[in-house]
Amino acid sequence: MRRFALIALPYAWLLALFLVPFIIVLKISLSDIDLAIPPYTPTLDFSEGWAGIKAFFRGLDFENFVFLTTDDLYWKAYISSLKIALIATALTLLVGYPIAYGMANAPDHWRPTLMMLVILPFWTSFLIRVYSWMGILSTEGYLNQFLLGLGLISEPLTILNTPTAVYIGIVYTYLPFMILPIYSALERMDGSLLEAAEDLGCSRLKAFWLITVPLSKTGIIAGCFLVFIPTIGEFVIPSLLGGSQTLMIGKVLWEEFFNNRDWPVAGAVAVVLLLILIIPIVLFQRNEQKQRELEG
Repeated sequence: MRRFALIALPYAWLLALFLVPFIIVLKISLSDIDLAIPPYTPTLDFSEGWAGIKAFFRGLDFENFVFLTTDDLYWKAYISSLKIALIATALTLLVGYPIAYGMANAPDHWRPTLMMLVILPFWTSFLIRVYSWMGILSTEGYLNQFLLGLGLISEPLTILNTPTAVYIGIVYTYLPFMILPIYSALERMDGSLLEAAEDLGCSRLKAFWLITVPLSKTGIIAGCFLVFIPTIGEFVIPSLLGGSQTLMIGKVLWEEFFNNRDWPVAGAVAVVLLLILIIPIVLFQRNEQKQRELEG
């Protein structure tokens, strides 16, 4: 009973906050749009008894999923989201790995301070941080004023409402998710391995590629998944920084729900997005399981 009670709480949490909402969204995706409240049909009415239940299931269909294959907007949005997520994850890794490496090799008394500086942005609202980048990257923003003041440019750069601004926003927002797992892996690494490699004739750069990078592979994989998974469905950053030029599935999903009020199509978009995300989530869980086995 104790073991059952121990595992029942997380499973009940997953049931209430994941499985039940998913079933509701799946049901909406199988419905048809209707000018009613809620804006879809059929709805389950238990007052009609078994006949009402049968009529409810007969009214469900897969027309919305078929519709997604006929309109190129949706598959282009999925492909664009995957491309942006992959590029943003690679950029975050390029920026985050040197920072994590520097933190892991810093003196012990500096590491808590450096860790606090990495976590510090989370103390501020995510929305406020994204809005601040609008003030930095706009034509009259601080970045253009700084470059014009130095004489590096003759006219303001157009950065806001471009894919470049989206990449900057994503890298800035999700950088701690990349740094922390890599730092955790590098901190546990035995420094004597590098000394042994250098004694055997390896240069520092070669020892880094042969020893440091492979031993930090688990942190790299974990960080990449932690950045890639939420980036695919990102909505706030492309809406505020990317404008109409940036096509991502999160924006399409929001527009279907709130602008078009086509909840069934929006539900189908959400279900397909979740099915796409299941693959990296399963791979991430397997990587975490292998890491725990190696540590055990």
